[in-house]
Amino acid sequence: MSLVQPQTVSIHPPKRDWRFWVIFVALCLSIALAALDIGALATALPSIVHDLNGTDSFAWVSTAYSLATTAVLPLSGRLADVLGRRDVLLAALVIFAIGSAVCGSAHSMAMLIAGRVIQGIGSGGIQSLTAIVVADIVPLKDRGFFNALTGATFSVTTAAGPFIGGAIVQRTTWRWLFYINLPMGVAAFVSVFAFFRLRQPPRPNLLQCIASLDLIGNTMIIGSATSCIIAFTWAGIKFPWISVHILAPLIIGMLGLIGAFSYEMFCSASPSIPRSILSNRTSLSGYISSFIHGIIIATVAFYLPVYFQAAKDALPVLSGLYVFPMAVFISPSAILQGLFISKYGRYKLVSGVGWSAMALGVGLLLLLDINTPIGTTVPFQMIAAFGFGLLYSTTFSVLAPLDVSFNSAALSFLLFARTFSQSWGIAIGATVLQNELQNHLPADFIESFVPGQDLTYVAIPLIRSLPEPLRTQVRVTFSNSLRVLWKVMLVLCGAGLLTVFAQQEITLHRNTDPKWGMKDVENSGQADAEKADGETQHRR
Repeated sequence: MSLVQPQTVSIHPPKRDWRFWVIFVALCLSIALAALDIGALATALPSIVHDLNGTDSFAWVSTAYSLATTAVLPLSGRLADVLGRRDVLLAALVIFAIGSAVCGSAHSMAMLIAGRVIQGIGSGGIQSLTAIVVADIVPLKDRGFFNALTGATFSVTTAAGPFIGGAIVQRTTWRWLFYINLPMGVAAFVSVFAFFRLRQPPRPNLLQCIASLDLIGNTMIIGSATSCIIAFTWAGIKFPWISVHILAPLIIGMLGLIGAFSYEMFCSASPSIPRSILSNRTSLSGYISSFIHGIIIATVAFYLPVYFQAAKDALPVLSGLYVFPMAVFISPSAILQGLFISKYGRYKLVSGVGWSAMALGVGLLLLLDINTPIGTTVPFQMIAAFGFGLLYSTTFSVLAPLDVSFNSAALSFLLFARTFSQSWGIAIGATVLQNELQNHLPADFIESFVPGQDLTYVAIPLIRSLPEPLRTQVRVTFSNSLRVLWKVMLVLCGAGLLTVFAQQEITLHRNTDPKWGMKDVENSGQADAEKADGETQHRR
């Protein structure tokens, strides 16, 4: 299959002066703003549930956020093309701040969940626009280092979140977990408003804007993704997997996604997911690799603490501490791959090493049992995290074959794939673990629970109080059940490694899109935009 050929003549970006670095710091601050709540909420959730009496709906505090973030990602890329990067990013920051204020002032779970939906919409816009703006101002050849910095910002902030959340809850009220976003949001907003000076094509009128937003396609994507995530959220907790309450929304969602993608590829006049971004094997394999990567990293991050709590009998706070090596080591790995790709351009090699390291790390998890020393788990986590970080290189396999004019659509869909895959990872883990526990836990122990409950989370709080030998039996069963889950993830690692063989090593270009790059600081913004357009027309 032939690669996508450039349709737009690109120009080299202006020299990076202090304005560039102010913009980049503002982007990092924006991404930290979106990442902080992801990690911090876990430690604060028990206090929130207690204060708001939300034992029946606590799961939606996280689900509503991830659902809104996932659903808005393709639309945010389209909005960035139609309305401009700066205005959409400013709007996303305002929306996130409004959601934070609603959450902080919530007096009921319904109000808190509504605030989390608003936050999620803002977060999706922030994540998407950050990636798009970096692509606008940094050529792909040099982007590895800058992608690594934004990725490290996200990873470090997420990893520090549980400690920040715990400190806030211990010293004051959980409401400050959300209120702290307001001054950070103001700082990010002011930086973007004052220093963002990017080229922008003439903005269409209102009717043209509406026609360009691909409302039909985005409505189908949002509705279908929502239906799937609702099914994943309810499955095994509120309803059994094999029930109409789960199968109906799951089937509707999957068919809806197939219909949405078909509409985007063949029917939409202004698609959020153009067929061009999936029309070559390198980009397509990059998307598939990223989706599998998201499944595995979500599963390991979510269920490794279960191993420590169930098999090693650790308290929740300690289980968070025990997985800290994995959370911390992802960032230097991501930075390393960014530096390597910026220097050598060998993204295919990095992906191959990343999948191999991930397979080794996940394979080593098969050795864990109730007698494994905690210290032994540290190198296992570090090896897996090394692979996790390297595989953020899939951005390059997606973008290398594409013309720079597809940056916003390609990056928004890449983030959609990564975010949506996390719901799949948690659902796969829940299914495997539930089935294994159902089949191997002592029958008299299972009979003490209400049928259909998630055995993982109803059993773990009881393990410490169980008499012997039942306590050891339950711990061993959890360890063995998780081993089955690690085997499933190892198979997926193999599938991910196969995607590397479908990629071509394409030379990374040094161009940026002339429609959206930084304005040359030596001239007025309008003059530079006209100059860039004139040069482009001349080259054509």
